[in-house]
Amino acid sequence: MEAVLHKSETRGKVDYGWLKSKHTFSFGSYTDESRIHFGALRVLNDDTIAGGTGFPMHPHQDMEIITIPLEGAVEHKDSIGTNGVIRAGEVQVMSAGTGILHSEFNHSASEPLSLLQIWVIPEKRSVSPRYAQKTYSVEERKNRFQVVVSPDQNSESLWIHQNAWFSLGNLDAGVRLEYERKNKKGGVYAFLIGGKVQINGVDLLPRDGAGFALDDVLEVKALEDSELLLMDVPEL
Repeated sequence: MEAVLHKSETRGKVDYGWLKSKHTFSFGSYTDESRIHFGALRVLNDDTIAGGTGFPMHPHQDMEIITIPLEGAVEHKDSIGTNGVIRAGEVQVMSAGTGILHSEFNHSASEPLSLLQIWVIPEKRSVSPRYAQKTYSVEERKNRFQVVVSPDQNSESLWIHQNAWFSLGNLDAGVRLEYERKNKKGGVYAFLIGGKVQINGVDLLPRDGAGFALDDVLEVKALEDSELLLMDVPEL
């Protein structure tokens, strides 16, 4: 794995009217051979979905899918009987495994929905499809990193079939934090949701992403009030 910097404006873009999406990695009609994945991190889509619209039933297989609503709520239905709503402040995971059908719609008829959808390549294939969601307190990630996804089925976080940890942090301007990489043969991909931060000397602006593969410890400094997602993933 190599260190990478993906500025927001360099991402792939699609605009279907009802859906506006930015793709950090190759996805759909956007293909960049230099941006296929970062270790096991395969997809990082930044979607805005108009009110009353969404994705009808479609299939997935052998992928760990994480959805993080940023504004609004997602209405989810799937072929294993799940029917629910995921709101901002919650995180959803879905193991596609042997195969699953699901739909995702904006729960609001009028207000836009903003979300991150992230795909992680699993460590084992053909598992039984599963679904889970959880509400996380924003206060518990105030000036610290809160683990929201991990491989540990016994932890308070949601779990996936991969040696990956996702952490969210809401940092006040001037706060400095350290993050120690868990995957010694892998890296950490940082995605700045909002604000301005500096990580190991690399400045990130809103929706910038950077992969750190050689640094055992990330030194994070918030240059403004910021919201940051760290994805600690193994190499393939």
